[in-house]
Amino acid sequence: MSEPKEAPPRSAAEDPSALNAPPQPKPLKSVYTNTLAEVLTQLKLSLVISTYQAGQVILVRYDEETKTVNNHFRSFEKPMGMAVHGGAPAPRLTIGGRKSVTYLRNMPAVARKLEPRGKYDSCYLPREIHITGDIDVHEMAYDADDELWIVNTRFSCLCTLDHDHSFTPRWRPKFVSTYAAEDRCHLNGLTMVHGKPKYVTALGETDAAAGWRQNKARGGILIDVETDEILLSGLSMPHSPFWHNEKLWLLEGGEGSLARVNLEQRTWETVATVPGFTRGLDFYGPYAFIGLSQVRESAVFSGLPLIDRLGEERTCGVWVVDVRTGETVAFLRFDSGVEEIFSVKVLPNCTFPELMEWNNPMMATSYVLPDDALAEMPHVERA
Repeated sequence: MSEPKEAPPRSAAEDPSALNAPPQPKPLKSVYTNTLAEVLTQLKLSLVISTYQAGQVILVRYDEETKTVNNHFRSFEKPMGMAVHGGAPAPRLTIGGRKSVTYLRNMPAVARKLEPRGKYDSCYLPREIHITGDIDVHEMAYDADDELWIVNTRFSCLCTLDHDHSFTPRWRPKFVSTYAAEDRCHLNGLTMVHGKPKYVTALGETDAAAGWRQNKARGGILIDVETDEILLSGLSMPHSPFWHNEKLWLLEGGEGSLARVNLEQRTWETVATVPGFTRGLDFYGPYAFIGLSQVRESAVFSGLPLIDRLGEERTCGVWVVDVRTGETVAFLRFDSGVEEIFSVKVLPNCTFPELMEWNNPMMATSYVLPDDALAEMPHVERA
């Protein structure tokens, strides 16, 4: 890799919506490798990152005009889990926040009207918000029936949403005896297999309020949702299980690593170690896109192998790892303003997206209608 380039400092965009966080006062600075630009352009993709610590959703995209990687910040209240769904370019982006889940839809017709014309190829507009209450939304994923499943960490369960309830519990680990807002095992990660919820991660096999904290360094587990079996134990703060190419991957946050799981032998193998707490994972071809957090010195993160290995030299950003070799091929590092990453998602066939703010005037004049209604409207450009 070549020496990292410094990205221009960016200020968090101010958004007056009640659902969004106050503006971020710190300057947002980052550096990236030239190879990151190559990855984005050659694979024809962008990235979307959530950082609850900074209250931002970040679009990472290559600007063909300036020949630089552009970090585009949008304010949200404690954005955490995200789901990208519906093909490429994905028509839906869903973001979990402090007390709500926001559904956004890609409207290419709106993107074509953004200035400068011809620069944007996608534009995500809010379509719906579901108020969940503070359930500590972690990872989310859509099943084969287009139903959204959410890791409800506060109530130690997987849940879905409907119009009548804050949430509907659908599954909880067999060792958790009741639904209580006590974060008993810190359930955090979820992956689908063939369109069904299959594997989840948690930080402890515990049934007491915040009981997982007592053995956070090595109490992590992987659970099979269908069988209720604990497949792996002794993991160090596992996050982000991911089914890719008929293999199961996960992150060991406490080790700062990416691991591949051998389900038959019920073991795991470290594929790559990186210079930060690992949380947030997506794949595209042979490349893993891994979120890194600095993690603060606190009771939650004390005593982790990562702290012993890296000391104070922990990094925040996104690392791109070739899983065939375990080598880092590119990275984006945040040097100021962003210290923790929660989710990283690939936006395939989406080279320069926009995420529209609530106060944008185009929100008032951008409509999504059924096709039969559009057919009766003159001079309408379809999304």
